[in-house]
Amino acid sequence: MPGVISEAGNLPAAFTTFVGRRRDIVEIRRLLGSARLLTLTGVGGVGKTRLALAVAAMCGKAFADGCWLVDLAPVRDPSAVAGAAATALGVPDLGARPVLNDLARHLAGRRVLIVLDNCEYLVDACAELADRLLSASAELRILATSRKTLGIAGEHVVAVPPLSVADEAVELLRDRATAVRPDFRITDANWAGIRRLCADLEGLPLAIELAASRLRTLTVDQAVDRLEEDRFKLLTGRNQAAHPQQRTLRALIDWSYDLCCPSERLLWNRLSVFASGFGLDAAEGVCSGKGIARDEVLDLLDRLVAQSVVLATEHEGLPRYRLLETIRQYGRQRLAASGEEQRLLLRHRDFFLALAERIADGWYGPGQEAALARLRAEHGNMRAALDCGGDPQATLALAAALRFHWCADALLGEGRRQLERALAAAPEPTPARARALWVAAWVALLQGDHPAAERWLDEAEELGEQSNDLVVRATVLSFRGTLALNKGRRKEAESLFEDALATPTTLGEGPEAVFLLFQLVAAQTHPKDQRAAETGRRAIAISQAHGERWARAHALWALSLDAWLHDDLEAAMALVRGALEIERGFGDYVATALMLELLAWITASHGDHERAARLLGAVRPLWQDIGTTILTFGPLLGVLHSRCEEAVVRALGPEAYEKALTESGRRHDSPARVIAYALGGDNGDTGQSGAETATPADAMTPLTPREREVAALVAQGMNNRVIAAMLVLSPRTVEGHVENIRAKLGFGGRAQIAAWWAANQARTP
Repeated sequence: MPGVISEAGNLPAAFTTFVGRRRDIVEIRRLLGSARLLTLTGVGGVGKTRLALAVAAMCGKAFADGCWLVDLAPVRDPSAVAGAAATALGVPDLGARPVLNDLARHLAGRRVLIVLDNCEYLVDACAELADRLLSASAELRILATSRKTLGIAGEHVVAVPPLSVADEAVELLRDRATAVRPDFRITDANWAGIRRLCADLEGLPLAIELAASRLRTLTVDQAVDRLEEDRFKLLTGRNQAAHPQQRTLRALIDWSYDLCCPSERLLWNRLSVFASGFGLDAAEGVCSGKGIARDEVLDLLDRLVAQSVVLATEHEGLPRYRLLETIRQYGRQRLAASGEEQRLLLRHRDFFLALAERIADGWYGPGQEAALARLRAEHGNMRAALDCGGDPQATLALAAALRFHWCADALLGEGRRQLERALAAAPEPTPARARALWVAAWVALLQGDHPAAERWLDEAEELGEQSNDLVVRATVLSFRGTLALNKGRRKEAESLFEDALATPTTLGEGPEAVFLLFQLVAAQTHPKDQRAAETGRRAIAISQAHGERWARAHALWALSLDAWLHDDLEAAMALVRGALEIERGFGDYVATALMLELLAWITASHGDHERAARLLGAVRPLWQDIGTTILTFGPLLGVLHSRCEEAVVRALGPEAYEKALTESGRRHDSPARVIAYALGGDNGDTGQSGAETATPADAMTPLTPREREVAALVAQGMNNRVIAAMLVLSPRTVEGHVENIRAKLGFGGRAQIAAWWAANQARTP
């Protein structure tokens, strides 16, 4: 049995407390149980070394032959790595044979943990060292820290994130500030500033520690202000015992920058123009050229990720990349010094203008939820592009192209501000201005600002006539129809919508017609008017043919309203639930509020006044957030809301009604929560609607896809007439599908179909 090298190892004593990282420590210790090489990666200053040492200190009892730190920060020569490790572990280097051989021999059979720190400059040498030592000793564990992975077989990698701002970063700031100023306290007065400071520093431990040292002479608010002025000047450390690259934040990032090859540095500089992360396509589109070929970007980006300069992340399922703000600002300074900044900013603007226009032009088709998710992910970049300047017409075009981001993504206020600013900066009578004017009018209509909408539509109409732009003229007609409908002029609105549909443009023929048609349904909705159902079915058929969902949800709402006004409560309920099911993917406050209102009215008509009250309570915060009421969208809807409210108050009493409103409003304060409540409810509803219900995964079913859709709706208790409305079929066709289902499955009635469906659904993984 070989002798013990040392009973305790050589871990340095900690001079400051270790704050946070409890989950990280638990996970790393768990991984060390099976992983023989575990590499902690992360941006400089994120605390990789400190975390590794904390883990090693806690693992002392598990390694009988000690836990050892091998600090490679001072080493620049790859051939000196093995010697540095030997020195750290107390293995003599007598020069008779390669020191790596001596290390391997001494470690054979020992249970040792080696913390191999700061490997990034010496990745190849460290990889060779780790591979040789792990081969020599089955009981050895290596915990490496590096901005680059070692890249050998068996390596496990853990990316060390910044501290959570809500608790860990604040606690670290408090701890370090107290060390330099014992009377420092977190109080109600400075709490907001502390959170702001930690957020601005993005939870980066080194930055927080450097900032905390400034609180000896600065207040928290002063530190926040100074940080905004010049974060690198503020964060100059005074600890001469620290490694040189840790004495200032700039020196630390300089060290990372020097690790990069010229093309990596060039990409780092150019990536700094992105304001809220970026996708690969954006990096390729904006950063390629003049030294970086487009097909080189991916490889360079991967290398920057491996060096922890760029962080790989995700936003709503979209793969993304980002730079911590400090890293981004450093790159931006380098970019400015290179003389490339303005050129890159214009490329950035042009890329995101093209992206926004591509989404707007292709909106009425499949992928609308994904398109909105992309716009949300790029919100910061879109805002930066709007601020780029240089070409007011490009800014105007971008503000207009973002129309679905503004109107379908709960950004009406920002959309209006951006449009007003862009319109003021570009008064020339151009096609871009005409388009921006009708987009601004749409935003104003949704906000209930009828005078502004009318003013903008007047100018847009004038420009459309001057240029004979049929699309602008048809769009203005459609929004004039919306304005008339919102003012209660139903017949005028109907005429305007029909004129817009008749305009010889793609609006009347393509999927864009769905937007007009669902509004025409609303204009035709009246107890004595039977045309709305046919118009609605036409809208749904077009949306289904093109894979469109957003306008389809609105059409289902309009059809539901029409069915309810004609006393078909069953069809009305199925249709509005179908609309809400689609709306789950959008987060549209206005649409959700209108749909929830209608659901409450239908629910009250069914006699469930208590649930109707809760639904009205759930929708009330949405109207408050929008800043308007249902009256904005027409006096008819206002009357129907009042009637429902009166019926509920009569049934429950004023106090019970107000209690239900208040309690429900507190619990449901966003479209997602409201829709989840409405479709799930307190009564065990499944929350699934007709055409959106998933089909069973049983590949052996004899039913066709359409028959499976019909079976799903039958299982929900819908009759043939309601199913026909949901699937845009005739009742006779649905009846034929039901008969085919019964014949294929050998069933005698609808109850057996429902039972069969439930059983198959239960087997779906």
